Formats: sequence, C-alpha cells, structure tokens
Amino acid sequence: MKQVLGYYLLLINAIGLLIMCIDKLLAKKQARRVPERTLLLIAAIGGSLGSLLGMLIAHHKTRKAKFYILVPLFLVLHAAAAGWYFLR
Repeated sequence: MKQVLGYYLLLINAIGLLIMCIDKLLAKKQARRVPERTLLLIAAIGGSLGSLLGMLIAHHKTRKAKFYILVPLFLVLHAAAAGWYFLR
C-alpha cells in the first residue's frame, strides 16, 4: 500500500508542476486558462509540492493570496501526514 501511495504522490506532484507551467504559458498567449479551482484542487489532493515548485519556477500565481497561502499550507499538511504514514 505504501508503494502505491508513493507512486500516487509522484504522479500528482508531476501533474501539479506541469499544470502550473502550462497555465503560465496559456496566460502569456492570452489563451483559455486552467481554472484556479482546478489548480488548487490538484494541490489539495496531494500535488502541493509540485504546484509550489511550478509557482516558483514559472513565477505563476505568486501574487494571489489564496495560492501563496494555501499551497504551502497544503504542503505542510501533506508532509506531516506523509511523514506520519511512512515513518510509523
């Protein structure tokens, strides 16, 4: 079960990173964007590290309070939960 969770976390964080970078490219092209709700949902369901890295690498959503507060908060919660689960 731990291995499955590990793969899930790798995948969802890769998706979080990728979708942040894609949304930044779409913003530059003034194209249809990924909804903020979707970006936050991906971070909330385990992709917080990837989403945060995407924010920092692409300089995307770094001025929006709900992102610079919620994404790191999700990361702290996920890290605590993962640490408890994997290290017990």
